[in-house]
Amino acid sequence: MSGTEFERIARYFAPLADEAALGLSDDAALWTPPYGKTLVLTVDQMVEGVHFLPDDPPGCVARKLLRRNLSDLAAMGGEPDGYLLTTALRVDTPEAWLAEFAEGLARDQKRYRIELFGGDSTSTPGPLMASVTMIGCVAPGAAWRRSGARAGDAVFVTGTIGDAALGLEAARGKLDDSSGHFRERRLLPEPRIGLPLAGLVHAAIDVSDGLVQDLGHICRNSGVGAVIEAGLVPASAAARAAGESWLEARLTGGDDYELILATPPDAEAALRKACGLVPVTKIGHFSGDSDEVVVLDRAGRRMAFTRTGWRHF
Repeated sequence: MSGTEFERIARYFAPLADEAALGLSDDAALWTPPYGKTLVLTVDQMVEGVHFLPDDPPGCVARKLLRRNLSDLAAMGGEPDGYLLTTALRVDTPEAWLAEFAEGLARDQKRYRIELFGGDSTSTPGPLMASVTMIGCVAPGAAWRRSGARAGDAVFVTGTIGDAALGLEAARGKLDDSSGHFRERRLLPEPRIGLPLAGLVHAAIDVSDGLVQDLGHICRNSGVGAVIEAGLVPASAAARAAGESWLEARLTGGDDYELILATPPDAEAALRKACGLVPVTKIGHFSGDSDEVVVLDRAGRRMAFTRTGWRHF
């Protein structure tokens, strides 16, 4: 890369900053939260070779980084305001890579009405890494938690489940993706920011590490179990065409960033109306039997998995 660290910041990142960032000329930002709101803070990182592939388009890497964090806010009913960005780039990272990365940030800043507040940059001899700390707000007492599900609540999911996992398999050459659908879903998830679900949700989480595993987090935090039917889990046309042999990958692969919602059993009609054009599907219910997730196949038999989701360690 050409130029000093500060020259690169001025060229690529200062145009992304708003007044709170003070032109990225000071050590910290000054931001006044909206009156009467509770802050929602989350941080997520992406490491080359772990969360994205070396040949993934830089703009998509940037946008996915923002969207992963936006999804965490969405899972708590929060609305985003801005973010802090940290990058660790190799010395030989091409200037064009950084330019495309910054352009990807700019595109999604405009889409989600957020601004860059500041951050840090450094070099690394290892794989490239970028991290975002997203800052948002929610009405006091209105944040959804993982711990609020109750026995008898319905289990709903937004969108479709499993396309991102199949996108990774396609990138590995194990699955045909001539339409590019799976690749698109892997690179650019759709965080469900802004759904007006106040009073309709007892608990929520986003599907980052796999449907079964993330649903299990709600169960353990809430002290309830869950029973879901694999045949009810919504799949895209492309996933259905790929066949039942990919069912376990779809249920446990993760990276979808759809929402799992625990809702009162009588709230289905109101939930669907509130979600509007965002598809929402009932896939099961929460029970009081234990804190485990039971997945039933189309014949009503309990399914067993080699793993329930992604684990770093």
